[in-house]
This record gives sequence, structure tokens and C-alpha cells, in this order.
Amino acid sequence: MQPFHWESQHGNFGDDLNLWLWDFLLPGFRDVHPEMLLVGVGTVLNQNLLPQGHRKLVVGSGFGYGAVPDFSDGGEWDIRCVRGPLTAAKLGLDERLGIVDPAVMAADMPEFQGLPKIHEAIFIPHWESTVGGIWPTVCQAAGLAYVDPRDEAKSVITAIAGARLVVAESMHAAILADAFRVPFVAVTTSRQINSFKWQDWASSLGLSYRPRQVPISSRAEAISKGARFWGVDFERKAAVVDPAARQAQGETATMTRAEPRSALRSVAKHVLAAPSVLALRQARKAEPQLSADAVLAERKERFRTVLADIGRAYF
Repeated sequence: MQPFHWESQHGNFGDDLNLWLWDFLLPGFRDVHPEMLLVGVGTVLNQNLLPQGHRKLVVGSGFGYGAVPDFSDGGEWDIRCVRGPLTAAKLGLDERLGIVDPAVMAADMPEFQGLPKIHEAIFIPHWESTVGGIWPTVCQAAGLAYVDPRDEAKSVITAIAGARLVVAESMHAAILADAFRVPFVAVTTSRQINSFKWQDWASSLGLSYRPRQVPISSRAEAISKGARFWGVDFERKAAVVDPAARQAQGETATMTRAEPRSALRSVAKHVLAAPSVLALRQARKAEPQLSADAVLAERKERFRTVLADIGRAYF
């Protein structure tokens, strides 16, 4: 088998953990049935995303975008479980197959055990918010550590496990926080965040999705999202990144005479980002969520049973 991996051009740790998680959960899976795709972590149950003509083993994936896949060819699909009850209902499956997102199992990996708490509170945006956003600057002003969701997956997960509170726009930041028993506060910066997938996962653990609204951090971010910033509606443009935003995120900005980076412009950006700073401060003080220990343990045990059944069927 080979794991199906939806790869963002920017990088996204929630999708990228498919590259190694299944070697822990199903050791040796790569050596059997080379014609089969293992469809695991991610909102990837989409008719136009998954390749046709390949047999697919679905283990914990979710629906949330595009059209429902065509399951009429039973020989092409082996669906063992999905992310949650909303995905199960959308696909016409038994609700009992909506168990949990497989990413929760990363908390069982030995390399993530016993990690020290090095952050009081961290913020992890959705990867789309990093395009043009100045969130590192906003976080510094708000008193939170910034964690980039585009970074290498294990480093992001280590930061989550090493925090006492996670403010999460990224769904998998919340999923991993809950898995490591780190309280989290859900936030959103735009209407583009997919609430269906959040509710799908949350309902699997008896949680609710009530995100706090955090204003967009910069004009460039608003342009990249086609959103409103300080009362002005912007038309969406792909991959628009403000040079100052790049620099704030640790990238080198190449300036030209036509676009000087003045101190006044920098001050203006900080002033315009003030609502974002205030909202993150308030999110940090908000009542966080955490699923019940018994509920999480029960879901993980059901998922282990699915893995054991897969092992008997394919190995």
C-alpha cells in the first residue's frame, strides 16, 4: 500500500503527517498490496481528488469539499472507518464507522512522550492565513508563541505537546492538542474555514465547534482571501504576499526603489493589526475546550480495533 497524501504547495502539517504516521500504526503496510492506496488523515473524500482505477482503503478520512465519491464499484473501495458521524451520514455509511480523526494516534508515538512544557500559549493559524498574514508579529504583541502550520509536521506536533494552551485556527492543531490533553480555543479569521469538517471531528468526541472571530491581520492577507479589512472588500488573488509579511515570518524580503519599506509603513501595519492582537489576547483568556478522557480513550480503542482488523485482512 501507499499512503495518499494531499500536498499543499505551501505545506500543511496535518496532511504531511500521512508520510510517517501509518508506518507507526500499520508497520509494514508499504510492503503489501502495492496497487492499493491507504486514504487516511485529511478531508480528502472527494470525487475529483482521489484517483479512479485504484483500490482504496479508507481509514479515518473526512468529507468536506467537492462531490461525494462514487462508491458504486465496491471492488474499488474498502471503507473501514471515517473521521466522524457527519462524514458517515454524508456518505450514507453506518454512523458507527464515524470514529475519530487518525491524527489523534500520534500522541501514542514514543518520540512524543514526556515532552516538557515550554510554551504557556501558542497560536497555529490555518495555512491559508499565513499567505500575506503577519501573525508572528501579532502573536508577539498578544503574548502568544507563533507556530507555523507549514513547518515540518513533527516539529509542529512537538510544539503542540509542549504547550499549556493552543489557540487553533488549524483544525489539526486542535485535534493534536486534544490528543495530547492540551486545552484549546478554536478561532477563525474568515468564512473560508470549513465548519463541516470541524463539526465532524468535534462531534466524534462530544465537543462543539464555536470559534471565536479574529480579524484578518493585514491587507495582503485580505487580498489572498478575498476578504474585508478595515471596512474595505478585497478581490481574491492567489499567492499575494506582502514583503513586510514575508519578513515578519522570517523570510528575506527583497526591496526595490519602487517599493521602499519605511518606518512609517511598518508602524501603520502594526496599528492596522491592533484588532487582531486584541482578539488573540481575548482568545487566550477564553474558556478552553478538552474532550473527556473516557471519550477519547474509547474512540482510540475503537480505532485500534479497526487497525487490528486491517492487519488480519491484509498482512
